[in-house]
Amino acid sequence: MVNFQKAAIVGCGFVGSSSAFALMQSGLFNEMVLIDADRAKAEGEALDISDGVPFVSPQKIYAGDYDDAADAGIIVVTAGAAQKPGETRLDLVHKNVGIFRSIIPEIAKRNFQGILLIVANPVDILTYAAVKLSGLPENRVIGSGTVLDSARLRSKLGEHLAVDSRSVHAFIVGEHGDSEIAAFSSANVSGVPLSDFCEMRGHYHHLESQNRIQEQVKNSAYEIISKKHATYYGIAMSVRRICEAIVHDEKSILPVSVMMHGENGIDGVCLSMPAIVGAEGFEQHVPMPLSEEETAQLHRSAKTLKEILAQEGI
Repeated sequence: MVNFQKAAIVGCGFVGSSSAFALMQSGLFNEMVLIDADRAKAEGEALDISDGVPFVSPQKIYAGDYDDAADAGIIVVTAGAAQKPGETRLDLVHKNVGIFRSIIPEIAKRNFQGILLIVANPVDILTYAAVKLSGLPENRVIGSGTVLDSARLRSKLGEHLAVDSRSVHAFIVGEHGDSEIAAFSSANVSGVPLSDFCEMRGHYHHLESQNRIQEQVKNSAYEIISKKHATYYGIAMSVRRICEAIVHDEKSILPVSVMMHGENGIDGVCLSMPAIVGAEGFEQHVPMPLSEEETAQLHRSAKTLKEILAQEGI
């Protein structure tokens, strides 16, 4: 029996503990189990986060093991080696695929019936690995994908145009990483095409601005890691947002990483495109018009990911 009032976090490092804290504040769940190879670490985080419960809503937060997670509605997997200064997300592949080879089968053999949300990096590779290692239906294995990248893009565009970023509709698609694509051709501000809105606000050097903003978004994590050695608050809020869409069956459109089957001419790899997300996990992709150049970049992004998968033998 799946309990969508219950969540599990696998991995209690910076990302896992921050995600647990964000989920505690959200009040989405009345039970949350924290799992880590270091049981004392999980216990400490559970105790610390539980101290905030009286300020939100009643819920039970505790350290446990995979048996405790078997009936969870959502298992959030953040476990893995952290990205270090100078490393790309793809540099983490071999270490983290190895970690997933031990984690995912432990979840699968307990007949898990909920949604598996993959957050560890490189998230597209690890989402694909989770699909293959778990044997779960593909719609129930979701990567956090470019949800955070797209939020960063909307934030930067909001700053550029001096408007509320919530009124900006724009997506980063493809890999969550160096080959990601800012889909400017379909971006708009409350229905007004981006270039038109830019001119309305006195900005005319569109290509120059787009290139600058895309580079800022792509390098955002690197900048944060160089300054504080890790990123975790932004992704924690992304985890919260995805969980909200699932628990409330919102049918929200989010750029999560899921298996592609011919969409945009791409097959057999996980990457991010706008998708409807609800109680069953991934429902379907939302067709998104891309320019020829954006389409070519998307195919290159998929090719990069496929080459890494082949190297890892997944």
